[in-house]
Order: sequence, then structure tokens, then C-alpha cells
Amino acid sequence: MQSFALTIFALFFSILTFAQDDAVDTKVSTSTTTTTTEEWYTNPTYIIIGAVLFIVLVAVLVRGGRERRD
Repeated sequence: MQSFALTIFALFFSILTFAQDDAVDTKVSTSTTTTTTEEWYTNPTYIIIGAVLFIVLVAVLVRGGRERRD
């Protein structure tokens, strides 16, 4: 179970590093220069996915600390 949590954690951080690529789109016309930037964290989908992953990670860490009593 810990290896699954570690895999999800690594996947999450690899997504964050790929999000750092070209976020700036510059368009040049004859009279003006326009720069548009979209930030990934303004999209609510990423916030929801991050919250779900955080809850799963916390649940795995809390459950992994328990000792079984049979």
C-alpha cells in the first residue's frame, strides 16, 4: 500500500513539473504585442484532483500506522 501511495505521489509531482513548460504564448502583430498566460492552478479540476489525492494520501498514511490486533 505504501508503494502505491509513493507511486501516486511521484506521479503528482511529475505532472507539476510538466506543467512548468511553455505557459506563455506571445503573439506579435504589426502594431501591438499581446502576451497571454493561463495559470494551471486557476482551473478547478486540478484543485479537485489535488484534494482527492491529498485525502487518499492522508488516509494511507494514517492507516499504515495502525497495528493489527487479531
